Amino acid sequence: MENESREVTAQACPPGVAARVATLTPPGSSGFMGELTNVQGTLYFVTSAFDTGSLLWRSDGTEVGTVPLKAFPGPPGVYQPQSLVAVGNKLFFQTRTDTTGNELWISDGTAGGTQLVKDITPGAADSNLTNATELNGRLVFFRWVSLPGGGARPELWRSDGTAAGTLRVKDFGGLTNLGYYTLKAGNALLFIFSEDTGTTLWRTDGTQAGTTSVKRLDAGNTYLSGVSSPGEPPLFILEDGPNSEVWKTNGTAAGTVRLESFGRRVHLLGTLGAYVYLTSVDNPVTKRLRIDRLSLSGGGKTGITTLPNPYASDEYAYPAVRSSVVSGSDIYFFVSIGSDAPVPRDVSLWATNGTAAGTRLLFDNPNVEYGYRYPLFATGTGQVLFGSAPDPLGPVFPYFTRGSVATQGRLADIYFPDSFTRVSNRIFFTALNGADEGQLWSVPATFSCPPGLTEARE
Repeated sequence: MENESREVTAQACPPGVAARVATLTPPGSSGFMGELTNVQGTLYFVTSAFDTGSLLWRSDGTEVGTVPLKAFPGPPGVYQPQSLVAVGNKLFFQTRTDTTGNELWISDGTAGGTQLVKDITPGAADSNLTNATELNGRLVFFRWVSLPGGGARPELWRSDGTAAGTLRVKDFGGLTNLGYYTLKAGNALLFIFSEDTGTTLWRTDGTQAGTTSVKRLDAGNTYLSGVSSPGEPPLFILEDGPNSEVWKTNGTAAGTVRLESFGRRVHLLGTLGAYVYLTSVDNPVTKRLRIDRLSLSGGGKTGITTLPNPYASDEYAYPAVRSSVVSGSDIYFFVSIGSDAPVPRDVSLWATNGTAAGTRLLFDNPNVEYGYRYPLFATGTGQVLFGSAPDPLGPVFPYFTRGSVATQGRLADIYFPDSFTRVSNRIFFTALNGADEGQLWSVPATFSCPPGLTEARE
């Protein structure tokens, strides 16, 4: 395993490879930029300032074609719209107004076509809507209805973007303990109810007849702690007492099987070929991140390697994977080391091809920026984009990597990149310039820049 990373100190890509699309917010305007969403080649996103409210934007990738669609004043410090989901050529989202509360909205890319779909909870009261997902050309979501004396129960809803076509699909009756995660398998959305009477996998195709229980997974009340990423084989983890159970599913009873049970908490890292890779903490003394491999055919688990933790003597220095993506024959992942402060002790970027020798450290951030998400994005063309800080006292820049310290470098001299999203043959993202203006940037999905490297960091 490679235990050193090199520091990128100079911009590797010449000016112009990454291009500014448009300026979105004025200098020093602290707030939010993000939720970049591709709707059949049109980009939508949100900006929000603490005092002035929020804007929903549309962009065709040009400066003149990047325009705000609608303003949402909102309460100070709360950004909206939220939960942007593409369905066909329309954008669904949630936002709040004084007259309707938080409800479901839609946009066709015009100001006039950006409007309320339906006031599901009439009047100024909010609708609590979660897990909004595109399914078979419609939006499906859960609505939570308050219960007398406290608590709430979920209902399954769907919408075609019209008030008449926004309706309840199923009331689950006495079932209230819906799992946090949902998972797609084919043309179905999967979800789990965990009650004292047992844990059951359900599926829906967005119709009442197609919303059914699939399989009883456990006789007790377990909970779902994670699901695989879109595009990977459908997998989920059930927490049953001290055990983490790894399951695979195709949305049918026969195709839903437990692959393995671990006597410790494990988390899905990603899938390469016929194997899924998982992470866990080896023990509370060394506090190292352990990587295990599990056969998707049920052939058993194999320990791959453990990552070093130089902060293990600290009480709170437990490692956790912050994000991961699969690109080519590698899984890329950010590892966060905990601390007793509001920020982690360290955030480092790693890659693995599923072997100990092929698990390597790419970039280390020992001085973590407060509130920054450290995005990680697979372009689909072999390169992975991420945000990291080469200088312990400096800002975060956008970087690219092809899986080694010899093939990575700084993409541009802009700061705090976030919300990477691919639209056609370009990758869009938000960032700040030297004047602290919020901007929309883009880079080709395929580009070639030399690495910018200095000696290894000790």
